[in-house]
Amino acid sequence: MKTKRLVTLGIFLAISIVLSIVESFIPSFSIPGAKLGLANIMTLVVLSLYGEKDAAMIVILRIFLVGLLRGTIGAPTFYLSLSGGTLAYLMMVLFYKLKSFSIISVSVMGSLGHSLGQVIMAMIILAVPELLYYFPLLFLIAIPTGIFTGLVANKFIEISEKAINI
Repeated sequence: MKTKRLVTLGIFLAISIVLSIVESFIPSFSIPGAKLGLANIMTLVVLSLYGEKDAAMIVILRIFLVGLLRGTIGAPTFYLSLSGGTLAYLMMVLFYKLKSFSIISVSVMGSLGHSLGQVIMAMIILAVPELLYYFPLLFLIAIPTGIFTGLVANKFIEISEKAINI
């Protein structure tokens, strides 16, 4: 891996960790599991600029490093984050590869994937299948938050392409 690429990905990882921590201080719409998904801005940026392998690395490293910083590795919140982040990543890659979706649409799909991943993991952890009925509420919140995240990521991509000459 070239030094410039490694440094840039390291910076993007650091930004995603900071965004994840900052987001934990933002009130969450008073709905458990609902959040803006600020760290996914960097996932979208890396997916767009460097591809799916590097984006996967950013997602996994961010989740584990934030888990270490918060001391939640092995806790239910860690598994909720891991399942949500993984499904969000898979949805974003799938729709990004289709090439007919904008980065904003890809972001919305990632937001929906994150919500679904968390609901599925919560159903497993709590052994309460009825939690699936909670998904439509998260679905409604995931759309505007995904649009917001996609708009910010789109602007960040434009700026990054010029700044790092990709």
